[in-house]
Amino acid sequence: MGITSAWSISAHDDDLISALAPRLLPLIAAERDEPLARERWERWRREPLPDFRTWWNPFGQSCRGEADVLESFLALTASGEHVQKMYDGLSPDDDFSLLTDVWDLADGEEDIFLTVQSKEFALRSFFHAIGPDRAVLLPGWCGNFVLTSAEVRDTLPAVEQALGFTAKERAQAEDQDWLGYGDEEESVLDGPLRMWRQAAADARGLCGVSVTIY
Repeated sequence: MGITSAWSISAHDDDLISALAPRLLPLIAAERDEPLARERWERWRREPLPDFRTWWNPFGQSCRGEADVLESFLALTASGEHVQKMYDGLSPDDDFSLLTDVWDLADGEEDIFLTVQSKEFALRSFFHAIGPDRAVLLPGWCGNFVLTSAEVRDTLPAVEQALGFTAKERAQAEDQDWLGYGDEEESVLDGPLRMWRQAAADARGLCGVSVTIY
C-alpha cells in the first residue's frame, strides 16, 4: 500500500505565525542540520537527475540510472521525520493539529496552496522540475518554512528569481513535472509563487509544510 502526501503553503497574520514558529522552526532546523540530509542536498546540487523518464516509476519498480544518486534524491524530497510531527502529533500532551491549527485557519481557498498526492511527494516533482540552482534560492528547508510578513516581503525577490520562467524555461519545467492535475488544480509551478506574491501584497506571513498524511 502506497503513501499519500500533502504539501501546503498557507497565508496567515503575524500573530498566528508567531504562535507557529516555536513549534515548527525547531523541527525544520533539526531536518536541515542532520549531516545525512545536508549530504543529500549537496549531492543533488552536484548531480541533478536527468529527464525523469529515465528513472522515475510510479509503481516502485526498478529504475535505470545511478541507484544511489536516485535513492539520495528520493530521501531528500520525502517528508522528514521531524517535520512529520506536525501531522502525527508533537507529543501526547500537545493536541496541536496541522489540519485544525494551520490548514483550517486559512481564511479562504485563495489563502492556501495545497496539493495532495497518492504514492508520491509533490515536493519531489517540484524540485526536479525547477532544479537545484533555483531550489537553493527558496527559504526554509525542502518546502518547510515559517515566515513573518516582513520575511515574506524580504524573500519575494529570491522566490521571483527561482520561480520566474521564460516561455522556454517554463516549458522545460512543465516537462519535468510528472504530477497529474485536474482542470481546477493548481500546479506546483504556480501555487508557491502565487502565495508569495499574495502574502507580500497583503502583509501576511507564510507557513509551508510537506508531510505524509496516510
